[in-house]
Amino acid sequence: MKVTALIENTAPDAALRCEHGLSLCIEHEGWRCLLDAGASPALLDNAAALGIDLSAVDAAVLSHGHYDHSGGFAAFLDGNDRAPLYLRPQAAEPSWRVRKDGERKYLGVPPELLERRDRLRFVTGPGEIHPGVWLLPHTVPGLEKRGEKVAMYRQGPDGLHPDDFAHEQTLVVLHGTELAIFSSCSHAGADTVVEEVQAAFPGKTVRAFFGGFHLMGAGGAATLGVRPEAARALGERLLSLTVAEVWTGHCTGLPAFDLLRRILAERLHYLSAGTVVRLWEPTP
Repeated sequence: MKVTALIENTAPDAALRCEHGLSLCIEHEGWRCLLDAGASPALLDNAAALGIDLSAVDAAVLSHGHYDHSGGFAAFLDGNDRAPLYLRPQAAEPSWRVRKDGERKYLGVPPELLERRDRLRFVTGPGEIHPGVWLLPHTVPGLEKRGEKVAMYRQGPDGLHPDDFAHEQTLVVLHGTELAIFSSCSHAGADTVVEEVQAAFPGKTVRAFFGGFHLMGAGGAATLGVRPEAARALGERLLSLTVAEVWTGHCTGLPAFDLLRRILAERLHYLSAGTVVRLWEPTP
């Protein structure tokens, strides 16, 4: 399997664009999947610079219904006439950040993307979208408490409520006895995501985890949005869950990354735009 980060908040290579968002191209045994599309069409430029033909992508997945993961999908669909886009039904509901003074910021999917009904495939439960590739919803209760804590709300049929992240899904790739987990923002908690996947696939080991941890502060990538001990505790949990490799960036933030590095050491890697990760390479 080959994973290429097309978009992330940082791009060490000056030839690549970066923005607050995430987009990964996953190639597994001849099948190509685009997980998220960043906040804008910038992924198209980076894909071209990295030699990736997005018109050959077989499927697309929206991890959750936020603009910084869905903003580039309309441009992607314009250039790819066959890949279905898998998303949870709740991703079509407007998402907001609501400040204490009542001011709202729209966080949701661009409305024009939701008009592409011929390309959208709504996933209502656990489902296998390709042999060995699964999409899993959250199963733990009480996630609306996490949504309220970070001032995230969703406009459902009966009004505005704290976000329970029912619009979020985890992509899992199975390879023999090992798993690769993709959880772009891990709103439920990265450790919770790992536990959900392990419950769904008992006896499998986690070779790699890809995604952000939502530990960044409101001031951007240089800020910490949680207490330092909370970031360190997450690192300890991932260590106890025996996750072999962790590739994180985007909403994790640099201070949290540094704290996690002290716990996870060589298991932890930064997933910036242009990063290429290879798993399960055949033995020569």
